[in-house]
Amino acid sequence: MSQEKHIINAQDSFGGWFEDFKVGQLLKHWPGKTITEMDNHLFSLLTMNDNPLHTDENYMSDHKHGKILVNGLLIISLVVGMSVRQTSGKAIANLVYESITHDGPTFHGDTIYAESEVLDTIPSKTKDDQGLVYIESRAFNQKDDQILTLRRKFLVKRRPK
Repeated sequence: MSQEKHIINAQDSFGGWFEDFKVGQLLKHWPGKTITEMDNHLFSLLTMNDNPLHTDENYMSDHKHGKILVNGLLIISLVVGMSVRQTSGKAIANLVYESITHDGPTFHGDTIYAESEVLDTIPSKTKDDQGLVYIESRAFNQKDDQILTLRRKFLVKRRPK
């Protein structure tokens, strides 16, 4: 008696096919990420953003927030990255990033969580095997304060037949 093996490739569960996305669908991304001082400083240095808002504790002591603000582009990158496994892991291309708002500040030690909502799915007019997925991703800190909202569109293949 032969035993049939069921093998699941990690690649198969990475991202979705066009048909997997439904308007109104809400995807909660996990795990979260706690932002360290090193994360913020390294990201700021790598991107050559030497604004003292992100790196100078003394300068920020007299600022409205009284402490260093995490680089907003780090939060954008983190939220997109957190969403890839459930959204654009099978994407052909990310086409548009739009309507990015920093809804609240982020500080060293904050833990970021994210979710994405499917806003629209648009079949390609020129390629039967592709479609456009439009999502809004939102980030929250450990206190459940919304800190970021962004929308993006990515092109993804249809499920193979």
